[in-house]
Amino acid sequence: MRFFLLTLTFCAASALPAQTTSGTLIVINQKQHAVDLVDPTSGKLLTAINVGVNGHEIVLSKDERLAYVPIYSNTGVGKEGTNGQFIDVIDLHQAKVIKSIDLGHPVRPHKPLFGSDGLLYVSAELDNAIDIVNPKTDKVLGQIPTGAPQSHVFGISPDGRHAYTANVGSGSMSVLDLKTRKLIKVIPLTKTVQRAAVSNDNRWVFTSDWDNPRVAVIDTQTNTLSRWIPTEGTPYVTQPTPDGRYLLVGALKDHALKEGPGVLNIVDLHTWTVVRTIPTNAEVISFLVHDGRAYMSCAANGAVEVLDIRSAHPEQWTLGPTIHLAPGVDAMAWTDAAWTDAAH
Repeated sequence: MRFFLLTLTFCAASALPAQTTSGTLIVINQKQHAVDLVDPTSGKLLTAINVGVNGHEIVLSKDERLAYVPIYSNTGVGKEGTNGQFIDVIDLHQAKVIKSIDLGHPVRPHKPLFGSDGLLYVSAELDNAIDIVNPKTDKVLGQIPTGAPQSHVFGISPDGRHAYTANVGSGSMSVLDLKTRKLIKVIPLTKTVQRAAVSNDNRWVFTSDWDNPRVAVIDTQTNTLSRWIPTEGTPYVTQPTPDGRYLLVGALKDHALKEGPGVLNIVDLHTWTVVRTIPTNAEVISFLVHDGRAYMSCAANGAVEVLDIRSAHPEQWTLGPTIHLAPGVDAMAWTDAAWTDAAH
């Protein structure tokens, strides 16, 4: 078990108003091969749970007792390296891996999500598919083909009917029917795409053009490209706000550098324009929105930036204290349970 000395620094002159938050922030760290449990108020690392090489994404069971972490690979998308075939399952009360789900063969599992049917869906990248897992038996029930390689991240519609996969090197998005378990359509978009997010009203799906400063907007009624939203910097990840009015877009300031300073774009989904940008010390690669805050992980410098989005006006949103962990932070989750050493 590893521990880090944490410090708090401010990223902007206007800090998050003093406020405590109950619960535990859970942060995957792919470089450390661990899942960090963090006190969201103090920013203190409470404990770290070792997982396989490497976990990138995470999803919690409905009762928030178990965390599912697909073990992807020791490398990036489309690169030579190990090929994972397991999902590590963590008991968050015990803070340890209690079992691993075997997907049967190497698939580089990446993004896990629970459907409205209670089944666990996980991207099976090497199979150009999404695996369907019964979490009660830990058995693979089947696959849904995506019709394109490098189906890395996907989103599920609020009604639970469809999934939308961002096919990285294909530069496309696939539309899947989760009820019939069939591919509906592959939508060509550009050279390379990253990440996927579905609007709160199920009307739009977003993915980022990883070669140009723009976000693709897919019309879910026609399953076609509706428009491009110009952004500052090259976008990577998107996240609608809880009220559905705005889209948060994490972008790399200078794509030619491959890493470095980032920029957060705030897009008004009524006007389809960026209404504000906020500089970040590193590129934001994952979002978690909870209780009026947007937690934004920055893998390059190991920081989780915290944006107060409680105001209805984006110009009043402020960055507060940064949570400093270790380089490699990635996806996040939240449990309302407060984890303490004393309980273990």
